[in-house]
Amino acid sequence: MRISAKVDYAVRASVQLAAAQGSGSRPVKGDEIAAAQDIPINFLENILSLLRNAGLVMSRRGADGGYWLALPADRITVADIVRVIDGPLAAVRGVRPSETEFPPPAAAMRDVWVAVRASLRAILEEVTLADIVARKLPAVVDEWTSRAGAWDSPSLGS
Repeated sequence: MRISAKVDYAVRASVQLAAAQGSGSRPVKGDEIAAAQDIPINFLENILSLLRNAGLVMSRRGADGGYWLALPADRITVADIVRVIDGPLAAVRGVRPSETEFPPPAAAMRDVWVAVRASLRAILEEVTLADIVARKLPAVVDEWTSRAGAWDSPSLGS
């Protein structure tokens, strides 16, 4: 899976908002988020607009304005953000993996693509913004990061 810069920025901006959330918290200015997460402000404003249109973020203009999460941080998953920014977690030529069909001998590729989607969902639908802020990730993340070779970066030829 290729994680786009837009998705990376969207998750980081959302985590920044989650960290700012709390009793008596104020909306967070876009330029504060941009500076804290090293995100170009114009790119960030576009991302926050997408998140706002999807109902994950709210905003208010003016001197006391800014952005805040529309839902509690423990109800927003990384998968929610990925879907808003880039669409389905896994698609094959724009089609859901379960809806693909391939002629022999590639017919079994449908099962491979469904398994890829399921593995992405197993992680991204479990990790919430609150988990990231608390640095207390679900066990499924530890299961995958502790596997042999998880931290290796294979070369293109491997």
